[in-house]
Amino acid sequence: MPSNAHTNHSDDVAGETLTDGGLEGFNLFDPEVQQCPHAYYAEMQKESGVFETDVFGTPIYLVTRYEDVAACAMNPTTFSSRFDAGSMEGNSEYGRRSQELYDTEGGYERIGTLLTVDPPEHTRYRRLVSQAFTPKVIAQLEPTIRELTGELINQLISSTSQGTPVDFVEAFAVPLPVAVIAKALNVPDDRLADFKRWSDASVAGIGTNISIEERLAADREIIQFQKYFAAQLESRRDSPEDDLLTALLNATIDKDANEGIDSTPLEIAEMLSMIQQLLVAGNQTTTHLLGEMLLLLEEHPEEWKRLTSDPKYGSSVAEEALRLAAPTQGMFRVATEKTQIGSTTLPAGARVVLVYAAANRDPEVWNNPDEFQPAREAQAKHLSFGKGPHYCVGAGLARLEVRIVAEELGKRLSAISVTNRSELRYLPGFVLRGPERVEVVVNDKGGMNDG
Repeated sequence: MPSNAHTNHSDDVAGETLTDGGLEGFNLFDPEVQQCPHAYYAEMQKESGVFETDVFGTPIYLVTRYEDVAACAMNPTTFSSRFDAGSMEGNSEYGRRSQELYDTEGGYERIGTLLTVDPPEHTRYRRLVSQAFTPKVIAQLEPTIRELTGELINQLISSTSQGTPVDFVEAFAVPLPVAVIAKALNVPDDRLADFKRWSDASVAGIGTNISIEERLAADREIIQFQKYFAAQLESRRDSPEDDLLTALLNATIDKDANEGIDSTPLEIAEMLSMIQQLLVAGNQTTTHLLGEMLLLLEEHPEEWKRLTSDPKYGSSVAEEALRLAAPTQGMFRVATEKTQIGSTTLPAGARVVLVYAAANRDPEVWNNPDEFQPAREAQAKHLSFGKGPHYCVGAGLARLEVRIVAEELGKRLSAISVTNRSELRYLPGFVLRGPERVEVVVNDKGGMNDG
């Protein structure tokens, strides 16, 4: 275990060392490993780049070097996204009870669309959703994002005006992405609490070791999510609106026999799967990233000072935060045939995790990779949004949100102070990573909170 495992912050791996046991006994579900995994990833890169571990009796191969991760991501034929995460638990009881729950409560079929299918099926989904989630649609959200960001900064200033810390995650990093993706999906304000709860339920079992009852409770929430959006989609058939839901309904593909791509419009169950993935991608990951970015800025006063003097530096700050604090640590693949990664031979059927968080700190790609350097070269080479056919469809929106937040923080605030750094804890899970609480006091440039 790392000698300073409780330091926790993603940038604190610099200088961190492993105990004499090294990677022996490494466990993805060890709470302390999840608090600060970067020293382990660095050791894996040194040894062979591919580390074999065991999850619920199933061998899992962690791919950690940049070139290997990128190559695997670009090769969906050999490294398929049809990864049945449920099989990792070796627990058929959950699958049976979950299906019974969906049948009883009228849930829609859970269809793998963007994350868990391969081309050409994936190509169909990608083309259809891209018609709805265009750069123009994303750009139109900028005024809304700036307005929401300004309102939340005002609340931070007001809440900490007497020097009392407030949790930045709860007060800012959670409500902003929820409101933005809700706006894109045309969800009314009075359903935002439901929207957040459905988002949490969608990721409850990803990379975590929760009980069957907890998984079923999450399934109940997801069924409620399905019913709400199914009704909204049906209403758009009769009364189209200028929103993402209507765009999904209207998305079509010209027949192209040469590519073998199905040109059938999306069915309701397929649209629900896409909406759920957009909900998670546009909410959970951005929340985690905003919390990490604030920690990095507060920890590096020279970078914070540069941002306050030049808010446009926010685009570089956002990109470096994405590299250093990948909110999605990695994604699953399964080898369709016997294959080789570096010196490691993987059997057909091998289950693989492409560890983006490790690849983003590969010393072969970046000098001093554990350091927060927004002005560094090639920072946008990071793999936080994946690579290849599965490159994140919401990358443009995430970049826009984080850049605007960095810019507005630099414009509005003269100082930020994290008051609970010694007690920082990260949410449990080895896939999605972000701080639980980041308690802050802020000073605005107008002189409030200065004393």
